[in-house]
Amino acid sequence: MTARSKPHRRAAALAAVCAVTLVSGCSLAPLYERPAAPIPTSYPVDAQSPDPRPANQPAPGGPAPGGKAASVLRSTAWCTQFPDPVLRRLVASALEHNRDLKLAAARVVEARALHGIQSASRLPTVALEGTTTHPARNNESAHQVGVTLAAYELDFFGKAQSLSDAALHEYLATEQAQRAARISVVAEVVRGYVLERAAAARVELARRAIASRTAAVALLTRRVAAGVSSPLELEQARSLVGTADTDLIEQQLVHARAEQALALLTGYGDGAGTKDAPPFTSAAFGAGWGVMQAGLPSELLTARPDIVAAEQRLQAANAQIGAARAAFFPSIRLTGMGGVASGELSSLFTAGNLALQVVPQVSLPIFDGGRNQANLDLARARESSAVIEYERTIQTAFREVSDALAGQASLERDVAARTALREVEARRRTMTMNRYLAGAVGYLEVLDVERSLFAADQALLDARRARLETAAALYLALGGCPAVSG
Repeated sequence: MTARSKPHRRAAALAAVCAVTLVSGCSLAPLYERPAAPIPTSYPVDAQSPDPRPANQPAPGGPAPGGKAASVLRSTAWCTQFPDPVLRRLVASALEHNRDLKLAAARVVEARALHGIQSASRLPTVALEGTTTHPARNNESAHQVGVTLAAYELDFFGKAQSLSDAALHEYLATEQAQRAARISVVAEVVRGYVLERAAAARVELARRAIASRTAAVALLTRRVAAGVSSPLELEQARSLVGTADTDLIEQQLVHARAEQALALLTGYGDGAGTKDAPPFTSAAFGAGWGVMQAGLPSELLTARPDIVAAEQRLQAANAQIGAARAAFFPSIRLTGMGGVASGELSSLFTAGNLALQVVPQVSLPIFDGGRNQANLDLARARESSAVIEYERTIQTAFREVSDALAGQASLERDVAARTALREVEARRRTMTMNRYLAGAVGYLEVLDVERSLFAADQALLDARRARLETAAALYLALGGCPAVSG
């Protein structure tokens, strides 16, 4: 007899313990240990978002600890109580009517039912049955009524327990997928609201440009009539009006599409419009709008639903190994019946007709062509894939948070710089127009400064939009609003 390998000896010893103790559900699944997070312990220094508090105002609970890995406390007021009632109404409508969320909820119900089916297999199936048989060779009949037990497998080696655990973790992963869908929809509503407000601001900017340039045409018309300006300057001014007209048409189309996208996100529910929304100005969408600060990367492991879901799937794969291991060991099934039996239907329920039958069935795998070993190899391979998927999900989350933090910090500076540039261009336009009216410069310089001011206005709007889109991206990357500690 050849010596058995160590894994076989360990499995045999574990099987003996389970059989001796008769513990139903003695699991052969490996002991689960969470893999180490394959990311740094802190976000890059240049990716930390700015603190919106004044420099002389301490952080809540005192100053934050020093060092790169210090966790920055932050207020969750922005993402739990959005800045204006219109956005809050839009988010509420999306959470109630969005079809992606309804689909995610339906999948949770489906996963819960599958878990219920798998859990039910651990319990015996008992039924009340009655039979009547008429043998062909004689006239004797047999009548039987009783409670039957249909091929109930004793779960000595935890196969049913492992399959039930796997179904439970798949169900929990589906629940996390629903939570991820909810966070994603909220982030998309915030982003859609920002895009719609920015598009509306561009429409208003184009209208102001038309009004300003139309006034310039009227002024030049009078100056041409007085012989002060040339007809060429008048045509140049009219060209600017035409450019503004075409820009207005383009921006109105962009705004209409942004409105429809937002309406789709909110499920076309009641109160999904933005007619009473505030204008896209620094007063309504200032530096504190959407500013969020992250803590430690390790906090993502419980905050991000996709990471939690990936770990649940990893635990499900771990449980499947236990089910595959259990297939190597004997299975014991019980089929039984307890009730009454009689040859005469009229005397079926009289005393002395009690009948009890228990049929145990033991099955020990001897040769299966390597099927059980292949199933075990498959379960182990799937667990390895689940580990890689879990680690990749963590790394993706770290990158998304780092990118969003870096974008939030740099875009704050970009908005400030473009605001200053716009003020410079506005002053330059005023001075250039005064010099033109005084006859010191030609109208070509006025045209140049008009274009520069319009471009500066558009660039400032784009910078504000990008900053607020980054706020929505950071909300999504952090897994929504973390719980406030302390």
